[in-house]
This record gives sequence, structure tokens and C-alpha cells, in this order.
Amino acid sequence: MLNKDLSNVLKGHTSRYSLVTATAKRAREIAEEAESEKRIITEKPVSLAIDEIIEGQYIIVEPEEIRNV
Repeated sequence: MLNKDLSNVLKGHTSRYSLVTATAKRAREIAEEAESEKRIITEKPVSLAIDEIIEGQYIIVEPEEIRNV
């Protein structure tokens, strides 16, 4: 597994906590969608989720009060 460059994602005042939470949530959605469609995915759901976040397909929205924590 290659380490992804997350600097662009974190540059928009996204906290690491929000990034981890959003990645986990999206990975669960990907796994559940694959299971309900009876589809086998060869790549890990977390890797797919992080790729979607980096590509801008999945947007992280944080409350204003935690952006600068």
C-alpha cells in the first residue's frame, strides 16, 4: 500500500479527526453497498474511500467550531 498525499485534503482546514471519521464512514458505505449488490471488491474499502476523498468525489463538511482545533 502506498501512502497517499493528504496535504490537499487537510489544507482546507479539515482536521485529521474529521478525515478519519469521514473515511471510516465512507468505507462502511462502500462495504455495505458491495454486500447488498453481492459484488466482490478486491481493494480494501478504506483505500477506495480515501481515493474518493482525495479526488473530491466525497466532500467532508465540518462544523465551524472544530475547524481550527
